Amino acid sequence: MRERPQPGRRHFLAAATALVLTLAAAPAAAQATPRPDAGRSAGSLVLIGGALKDNNTQVYGEIIERAGGSRARIGVLTAASVPESQDPHANDPDRCGNSACNGIYYAGLFEKHGAADAQWIPVDLDHIANADSDAVVDQINSMTGFFFGGGDQYRYVTTLLHGDRHTDSKVLAAIRAKLADGAVVAGTSAGAQIAAGHDMVTGGESYQGLRDGSAPGYFDDPTRLGHLPEGGFGFLRSGLVDTHTGAYGREGRALRLAADTGHDRVYALQENSALVVDHPGTHDETMTVLGDRGVGILDLREARARTVRAGWTLTGARYTHLTDGDRYDVRRRAARPGPGKRPLTPSGTSPVPANNDVFHSVDNPAGVPYSFLSTAAALAATRTQRTATASTYESAPRFTVTFTKRPGFTAWTSDGTTAQSLVGLRIDVAPR
Repeated sequence: MRERPQPGRRHFLAAATALVLTLAAAPAAAQATPRPDAGRSAGSLVLIGGALKDNNTQVYGEIIERAGGSRARIGVLTAASVPESQDPHANDPDRCGNSACNGIYYAGLFEKHGAADAQWIPVDLDHIANADSDAVVDQINSMTGFFFGGGDQYRYVTTLLHGDRHTDSKVLAAIRAKLADGAVVAGTSAGAQIAAGHDMVTGGESYQGLRDGSAPGYFDDPTRLGHLPEGGFGFLRSGLVDTHTGAYGREGRALRLAADTGHDRVYALQENSALVVDHPGTHDETMTVLGDRGVGILDLREARARTVRAGWTLTGARYTHLTDGDRYDVRRRAARPGPGKRPLTPSGTSPVPANNDVFHSVDNPAGVPYSFLSTAAALAATRTQRTATASTYESAPRFTVTFTKRPGFTAWTSDGTTAQSLVGLRIDVAPR
């Protein structure tokens, strides 16, 4: 299911929208004082596409190992969740979903997976003042790693950044300093989104994004493609970040937002998988993928977007999908296969299956997740087709996505038949 507004979220959204539009409309001289460069970091990021399973020992273990192994002390931030005052089930430990009970939940998981200690950092919409508490900063400074939980990324903006100045609270400044000094900062879903820099996505569905374009703001309509021009915390600036990508069919919205805002790369994170970033922001920034669902990378360096009479078009984008163990050099934009993988020699002869819902529409009760990836992988595995097309479930206009194996495309496999990783597949989007 798609994320939908939670109880009490409409009031929160209205205030958030007003703040975002103020930021977008402000002249350059009135913008926030620049935050410290999030880039020059000796630390690392572990960004998860959401739906992290309790038993994912690979991802939890990676975070803990980077935080010091058996000596790891993990600070858990869950301000993206509703606060206790807005949770009708706050007193029911089996049903609660507020920041405090989610913090206790994640702290318990980290200790279960081997951390020496894990503590909730008590900052949320009920405790905004704690973001500038010296006592909480002391708590931050005692930690060796940090984990940002999921929910609504704008709550992180509201709680850990200072209003329309968009400057760091003391707590965020302390986390930023720890990252620069070598700590690991991890996050899932909204906790991964908030790591983004300028033009952080705030919501939207792929079809409406392709049809209507993006706009600065934070909208109560969950289908409207919005972005925050000032961005999130800026831990990762080499590309936009999106989460739940294949499960929610967000490739379309990611392409449109990147094209609209002038970004030439998107990290499209998949559920229960992680993108591990070493030395974020430096010339040595490199990435490793954990988990079979993997991470998509949308490259728009050579892409051209324009609007014709029928609607918006995009030509010349490239799609890479990396899975467990694969590595990616950010500066060179070069991918390397993980252990045991080799180039796939396509041997299939069956046609690529028809796909009439390439972005897994929320309006299609028979929709299938990872639809975009499935068509790409099927094309990679067949020797009888060089191109394949898939279309949106919605019409007026109906968008067609064309996948093309051009020179430079390759796929990797470990079993000789399945295209587990894809590198450099051409993507074109056009209305009809």
